[in-house]
Amino acid sequence: MSTSTGSRIVVTGATGNVGTSVVRLLSEDPEVGSVRGLARRIPDWQPAGTEWSAVDLSSQRTDLTEEFAGADAVIHLAWAFQPTHDPAVTWRTNVLGSIRVFEAVAAAKVPTLVHASSVGAYSPGPKEQAVDESWPTHGWPDAAYCREKAYLERALDTFERDHPGVRVVRMRPAFLFKRESASEQRRIFGGRFLPGQLARPDLLPFLPDIPGLRVQALHTDDAARAYALAVRSEVRGAFNLAAEPPVDAELLGELLGARPVRLPRPAARSAIAAAWGLHLLPASPHLFDAVLRLPLMDCTRARTELGWRPERTATEVLEEFLRGMQQGAGARTEPMRGRKVG
Repeated sequence: MSTSTGSRIVVTGATGNVGTSVVRLLSEDPEVGSVRGLARRIPDWQPAGTEWSAVDLSSQRTDLTEEFAGADAVIHLAWAFQPTHDPAVTWRTNVLGSIRVFEAVAAAKVPTLVHASSVGAYSPGPKEQAVDESWPTHGWPDAAYCREKAYLERALDTFERDHPGVRVVRMRPAFLFKRESASEQRRIFGGRFLPGQLARPDLLPFLPDIPGLRVQALHTDDAARAYALAVRSEVRGAFNLAAEPPVDAELLGELLGARPVRLPRPAARSAIAAAWGLHLLPASPHLFDAVLRLPLMDCTRARTELGWRPERTATEVLEEFLRGMQQGAGARTEPMRGRKVG
């Protein structure tokens, strides 16, 4: 679908890390006539041409078909990371809520659906060579995040078969960071009371170097550009999104001025499991297991078919994010509010 002047785009999860970047970018696009942002809480933030609806995807009472009526595209970003101790709750929002989005897209006859999948949907893969979008998407079954992302890949397979008239694009980004997301991500993964000042180099004399801990990162604004490109183009299918270089203990050590020290996987996992079991750490040991097994992604298809390239390196992304952690950076939405701890 090629958008024309006055196109109407609906964005779910519009007040989160990715949503705020996507909404801001679309609001600045002269080819976009209006943006409707769906979120559980309407924010104190009103970009030009944007309207808001308070929507809880976990509620069956929400009439998503009405929200999507007349839309040229739906960008589905909504996702709940917590509570990690009760995966049935995240399943209701993430999986059942997403299926309701897909059904409403079909019912409202929206021609384009852009879905936020993830590197977390991929089955375990190599750390020394990159895989393309044909790599299996069965996730890591023990981690709720990966299990849910992988399940939705299968749900979209069925959706595309049953609704061939809907153009479906699946974005599979690496870990997404920006300065404004620092406080939100600290709360999601490190806990509400983890001091952001721990990102200071002088407080980290050494850094754990865990075998397999080699992942990719991407600036959230760069991911948002890929979503916008997908809306205005004719592409279909999946796209890997990541920046170079891969992130490992050596790179983090250089950024933080800390010496990497080898730490066996079992020792690291035991510490995370103990903290998670005591409700001191939101990030589960199951997600830790998954991260160690995620493949590196080849982004050739995004470059050649979508015309997308990241504007920032992974090193620049992490530098910006770490500064945001130190400063308690945030944005004017409830999920993204800033808070400096310690």
